Amino acid sequence: MDNPGGEDVQAERARSLVVEAAEAGLRADRFLANRLGITRSQVRRLLARGGVRLDGRRLSAGDKGLALPIGGQLEVETFRVREEQRVPSEAGVLRECQAPGSGPVLLGAGPGWLAVDKPAGMPVHPLEEDETGTVLGAVVAQYPGLQGVGEGGLRSGVVHRLDVDTSGVLLVATAQPAWERLRAAFRDHRVEKTYRALVIGHFPAEARSRPVQCEFGLVVAQHHPARVKVVAGAAGRKTAGVRRVRQSIRLVEHLRGASLLELKPVTGFLHQIRATLAHLGHPVLGDVVYGGEFGSEGSSPQESEHESDGLAGVRRHLLHAARLGFEEIRAESPDPEDFREILERLRR
Repeated sequence: MDNPGGEDVQAERARSLVVEAAEAGLRADRFLANRLGITRSQVRRLLARGGVRLDGRRLSAGDKGLALPIGGQLEVETFRVREEQRVPSEAGVLRECQAPGSGPVLLGAGPGWLAVDKPAGMPVHPLEEDETGTVLGAVVAQYPGLQGVGEGGLRSGVVHRLDVDTSGVLLVATAQPAWERLRAAFRDHRVEKTYRALVIGHFPAEARSRPVQCEFGLVVAQHHPARVKVVAGAAGRKTAGVRRVRQSIRLVEHLRGASLLELKPVTGFLHQIRATLAHLGHPVLGDVVYGGEFGSEGSSPQESEHESDGLAGVRRHLLHAARLGFEEIRAESPDPEDFREILERLRR
């Protein structure tokens, strides 16, 4: 097993478990998470790869909700608990300047932190120890001390996240003190974040000179795949299970059938920008989760209606984390190539 940081790690382990009387009837995923000390998402991946047997029968991902019988014998193949997992190293992937290629670019560095330009389509961290093509995989090859920082495991060094198809500035911590400092800054809303988005329709013109200050209540509506929704009337008050989010929206430019916006989120929550823009009637161009028929050229209504407007050819949601600042940290990412191409096409 790869161990780029050179640390001693515990050996992979297999387990044999018996369902006790007090555990009878528990869901398989909850039972395994409790007994193995891993997350339920890790349990689901164990099940998906056939790594668990119940009384000799191999379980599958569909058995996660199976009620376990008293005395049931579960055999679990080798695995690592989350803290013991290591991000697989991908030597030579992290680049130090903007150049043709698909890897992340180093934008800046300081004591215990890095600012990285994340390409669209690249996950921030792996979900399995053999997963490659992630930002952390590129970073850890040059900064092996990142292993174990922060949450540790496959999320070592992760300070905040960007959706897979969102491009732009991402902070990574390479030392524990920096991770704690930056996490506290994000939690306390002291990090300045600026996003650029291409959205469907003409956003109100008055937002050009006076940014719109928005507050919404969001709730997780679905976990796999993740999806959130705006809760009517929840903004400005505390409601159980509802996350209050805030951001400003400035109109940069009206385009043909679309708008270029600049957004400054105060809070940071799952799909916050994408879900709230869709709620306002201006979904991010290319967003197949929140954009409905305007999500991508894969749906015939959008393809026929907007092809002449320059919207054909969109392959992902066009949301870009353009700038980030906190104390001495200042990082900026230029619009990526696909964003620039669609923007110029819409201008013409």
